[in-house]
Amino acid sequence: MSTITLVTGANQGIGLAVATTLAKGHGHHVLVGSRNKAAGKDIAASLRDAGHAATGIQLDLNDDKSIAAAVETIRQDFGHLDVLVNNAGILIDGKIKEQSARDLFTQTMSTNVVGTACLTEALLPLLRTSEKPRVVFVSSRMGSLHQATVKNTMFYATDYKAYDASKAAVNMLALNYARILEDISTNLNGYTPYGGTVEEGARRIVELAAGTKDGDVTRTFSDRDGSIAW
Repeated sequence: MSTITLVTGANQGIGLAVATTLAKGHGHHVLVGSRNKAAGKDIAASLRDAGHAATGIQLDLNDDKSIAAAVETIRQDFGHLDVLVNNAGILIDGKIKEQSARDLFTQTMSTNVVGTACLTEALLPLLRTSEKPRVVFVSSRMGSLHQATVKNTMFYATDYKAYDASKAAVNMLALNYARILEDISTNLNGYTPYGGTVEEGARRIVELAAGTKDGDVTRTFSDRDGSIAW
């Protein structure tokens, strides 16, 4: 039986690369989580046309009804979930002219932290039904408290306060779920949007989701170059 894997935000960028690689290279049945229903279904259809297993799942992290519907669809169609890749997130610092600080932080935290937590919590029963469940939280080096003090990093002077704070919170989410789910491999994958291709950004996520490099590691904060200081 195929490994059933949900990748959130899988209709573009790193999420799409992760979903594609897991379907093509590891034989996972990928659930393409996408806020835009048509986009997710189109990507799933293209993977199926290429001979791989994929299903589009409409999923908006800011909508409890959307989360509930996605969870129910997975329950009815598959009965369990083997891998959850929490990839969906937004970076809108400086993108919206005259946006207030309150609105910036509210939007960012609502999607990157609150939405991710709500989805993970809702999927716990289906993950516990799996014989070998895995949870991967996609974070960023910019969420590292240590890295924020290193002046020679390329993003040191970049004003991404809301995004950085949200990813630091995601790190804490991952550690808490690792504590709660001692029997589940809970990993944290760091990436940086500076340089490199989406395939390079997806590499470490795929390794953790597929368990191809480290086995059943847990409580890790790492990227393709190795461990990242918290």
